[in-house]
Amino acid sequence: MHIKKYDHDYSRRFFMEQASKGIATAGVLGPLWPMIGNSADISKAYPDELMSIDAYTKGKIKTGDFLTADNVDLVKELLDPVAFMEVKTMGRKIRIVPTTRDITKLYPKEYLDATLANQGKAKFDANGNVVAPDGKTWIGGNPFPDAKTGAEVAANLTLCWGRHDNSIYAIKDQEIAPDGSLSYQYDFVWVEENTTVRGDGKILAEDKLRLQSVFFTAPVDVKGTGYMSTWYYDQRKFPDLVGYLPAFKRVRKFPTNQRFEPLVPGSNLYLSDAWAAGDPMLTWGNYKIVGRGPFLGAVSQSWWGDHPNWERPVHGGPKGQTFMDTNMELCPDVVVFEAEPTGYPRAPVGKKRVWVDVRNQMFVAYVTFDRRGELFKSFEPQFSQYVKGDKVLMDGKHPAWSWTGVISHNVQDGRLTRFVQSKSCAGGYNSGYNVAGAVDKYLTEQALQRLGT
Repeated sequence: MHIKKYDHDYSRRFFMEQASKGIATAGVLGPLWPMIGNSADISKAYPDELMSIDAYTKGKIKTGDFLTADNVDLVKELLDPVAFMEVKTMGRKIRIVPTTRDITKLYPKEYLDATLANQGKAKFDANGNVVAPDGKTWIGGNPFPDAKTGAEVAANLTLCWGRHDNSIYAIKDQEIAPDGSLSYQYDFVWVEENTTVRGDGKILAEDKLRLQSVFFTAPVDVKGTGYMSTWYYDQRKFPDLVGYLPAFKRVRKFPTNQRFEPLVPGSNLYLSDAWAAGDPMLTWGNYKIVGRGPFLGAVSQSWWGDHPNWERPVHGGPKGQTFMDTNMELCPDVVVFEAEPTGYPRAPVGKKRVWVDVRNQMFVAYVTFDRRGELFKSFEPQFSQYVKGDKVLMDGKHPAWSWTGVISHNVQDGRLTRFVQSKSCAGGYNSGYNVAGAVDKYLTEQALQRLGT
């Protein structure tokens, strides 16, 4: 039987072959990154079946439709197992939006420029750390935009989480109990500042990678609680972790390897979860690519800028408030890698599986498994360029891009955490990017104590 080269199943055969070889070169009809260098449009790299949910499902699901319990089986392979379960059994609905063809809508402008300018220059040194051609710290953008191994994919996630020089996220968090009731509500601020791997080319501390803090501003019983991590550039080293607890009225050092515990009661948010790369990448090991293909991800039209404080409607679950509204698109090319926590003998996690969109090398789904190999919990991100109708948030001279929300579901105890990056949160803190003076305001021990009091 003669098989037409570019029939409807060509991409499936292509991805299976690539995954079997453990490689993840981007593009199907041709290499993706040379095309991006010449044009922001990715269309020539992929066949029509990967650029539209309509074509992929042969019209059974169309752009604008909602995934529900009635039709989600048609695209089961395009969702992580937790998201599929939520739609199939818990009343979650996901709206399908068009696939993004313009690559500039998937990055902050400066980060994309650095990725294009520096592509092909990164390498791993003898210790497994990413370095520039001169053997020093990486110089900006994704070090491996056309990542071919699990370690290269993980490096893209790790070196610059938020893809700005600094980011301040004002967060509104709600914790949902197994019976669907609202059990806790928190307001907190998450701050990141890269000390190397910056878009502006500055090096604030050559042996450090980033400073990161989180502090809670509401309710009263946790207000003032805060933690700060100082990450080393050497990914074999654990970060330094200090915290301020209002009851003790002083900054204390904390064990830095206890990264698999909730930050506050009722929450599914662990330090290890951040960006699917919340730990130094060399404290995990056995990185391997285990899959490749299209996937549904919340990577566009996920900013509710026309809603007060950027918050959004909720639905589903026993009491109609378990899930926040979500838009997903067909991501044409997603690589799946797994890794194991080799530096954490007491970790409750035995393995993580991460789905990464090769267009911008950002994760679109992340699940963990316990030590028995049983599914543990998910950490589903939502991203967007901050544009909706006539509402636009500018990041300097360009529309901003960032994460907009997260749903984290512990399938073993039934608790679900959902939070959004809001315009502001309790205490008068506002979200922002590349903000001057962030280190002194938020990222020193003195700042942590000041914010706590």
